[in-house]
Amino acid sequence: MPLSFRSVAPSELSRFEALVIDAFEPITWARKVDELYGPLNGKDWRERWRLRLANIFETQILLAGEVDGEPVAFASATLDSAAALGYIDLLAVGRRFQGKGYGRAMLRGMLRHLKEKGARYAHLDCMTTNEAGNNLYRSEGFTEVARHIRWFIRIP
Repeated sequence: MPLSFRSVAPSELSRFEALVIDAFEPITWARKVDELYGPLNGKDWRERWRLRLANIFETQILLAGEVDGEPVAFASATLDSAAALGYIDLLAVGRRFQGKGYGRAMLRGMLRHLKEKGARYAHLDCMTTNEAGNNLYRSEGFTEVARHIRWFIRIP
């Protein structure tokens, strides 16, 4: 079934929080940090994601992808109007909805949304181990411009 898109209000955080955390569970680097160091200051990766999402819902452009009113995908972004550059921060598809083309549809929906707001370019990050994501972005015409390594240390 096709996705319908709509803007999301900051007050809808609870409606999308579980979907985003579920989507990122297999691929987030924050889980690896917990495996190596345990919860940070008593907060496991899920709680850290909840805190991150609360900030995202207050500060970013939010877009939902729904099927018959049920959230199946979510994306967030910011816009640098001076550079006409949209930064896609999150692109999430609930795991039970993955493999049905909703990620591609959500990406295209956010790109259209950013274009309507004046963006002419878009940027996003993806873990090198997220093969499905990287294949999607390549197939949609994104060009890899750099790779980076996330380093981490417990401060002695």
